[in-house]
Amino acid sequence: MVSTHPAGVQHSGSQYLPQASTSNTSLSPNQELLPLTARVNSDDHLEIGGCDVTTLVQQFGSPLYILDEQTLRIACQQYQDSFKRYYKGEFQVLYASKAWSCLSICAIAQNVGLGIDVASGGELYTALEAGVSPDKIYFHGNNKSREELRYAIESGITIMADNWHDLLQSVELAEAQHPVRMMLRMTPGIDCHTHEYIRTGHLDSKFGFDPGDLDEVFTFVSKQQALNCVGVHAHIGSQIFERQPHRDLAALMVQWLTQATSYGLNLTHLNVGGGLGVKYVESDDPPSIEEWVKPICEVIQEACATENLPLPKLLCEPGRSLIAPACVTAYTIGSSKMVPEIRTYVAVDGGMSDNPRPITYQSVYRAVVANRMSAPLTESVTIAGKHCESGDIVIKDAQVPKTKPGDVLVVMTTGAYNYSMASNYNRLPRPAAVIVANGEANLILRRETYQDLIRQDCLPQRLKS
Repeated sequence: MVSTHPAGVQHSGSQYLPQASTSNTSLSPNQELLPLTARVNSDDHLEIGGCDVTTLVQQFGSPLYILDEQTLRIACQQYQDSFKRYYKGEFQVLYASKAWSCLSICAIAQNVGLGIDVASGGELYTALEAGVSPDKIYFHGNNKSREELRYAIESGITIMADNWHDLLQSVELAEAQHPVRMMLRMTPGIDCHTHEYIRTGHLDSKFGFDPGDLDEVFTFVSKQQALNCVGVHAHIGSQIFERQPHRDLAALMVQWLTQATSYGLNLTHLNVGGGLGVKYVESDDPPSIEEWVKPICEVIQEACATENLPLPKLLCEPGRSLIAPACVTAYTIGSSKMVPEIRTYVAVDGGMSDNPRPITYQSVYRAVVANRMSAPLTESVTIAGKHCESGDIVIKDAQVPKTKPGDVLVVMTTGAYNYSMASNYNRLPRPAAVIVANGEANLILRRETYQDLIRQDCLPQRLKS
């Protein structure tokens, strides 16, 4: 049941709930602050996937990542449906698993028809163990080790060659009867307005071949029987709201396909990367998934028609826009401190070890008190983490009801780069994660224990008492 409140009164829960819809399948998840199944139940508690969040914290502890399966599946399906609607050629949507790599998430992506983009041997191992077909796995990275490349080649996946180091090592490792399947990552020189740490398309980037090297790269690849180069790739960054940069990228990449033909290369795949942004605060206004897909398809089809090229197999690799809106993090509130005429700090039982994005990127979030969703917003507080670091701030100036120890604070849109960048700073065990659907919660990541923290520690014999 969704709560209703008197008009004109600002409440902590109702303003963040997804728009009213019979199924919510028409909503683009990346444009919502809470998962699509979020409701306020009759106990005035936040409910996600039919599960009471406060009950989940009682059962599994906190901090706790809560992943809504329906929101994730709908986002995956919207990408696929949009490409079916607007692209006349073959396509493949990939999940950029660096956003959050674990067995269950990779298995869901595989189950709904997505491939997986991996950025390390560990992510590759996870995808394979989750049952993802090797022909749907693409391996990124600007400094792949020889061991990682060997593992990738033996697994039969596609390698995204980022530089000469990748090309030369791949030639050395290749077996004559099994050429290495790869794509070339190029730096397009297209800038966009996002945090400098997550811009990857401008020329001053550690990723990809420089456009000035394109002739030399095509010449080299065309002469290597050990390499089966099938296409080109580019990525301009992350958390992008602008649409024009992706249109520019699509047009540029078709030019690369045309250029490749003069070297005898028949490149049949084109990967436009990902980067679609999500809503972290009310003022964020990202395009919908469909609004991102449509112009890319139109530009590629128009450019290919102009160049008299067959339509390539079109790939994209969303990460954040698939997983971020599907997850929230639940904390338990503990201590507080009022600094007169400055601010009030309210501390939670997690922070920078389970969400390093605020201290790393100055990222902003919104939160609700999950056990009192209809309470008026009467306080402006700074939500602090528990780590021994002054910069461990989850949210500055959060608008919340008057809080007390034991309240459950839920931070929204935490599926991307939270668990995947989590650490054991101050030797805090990393949190558990559950997936919720139809009123049922299942553990997908166990909470680490103190024993886990020292599992890899080694104590020399001379230090043993």
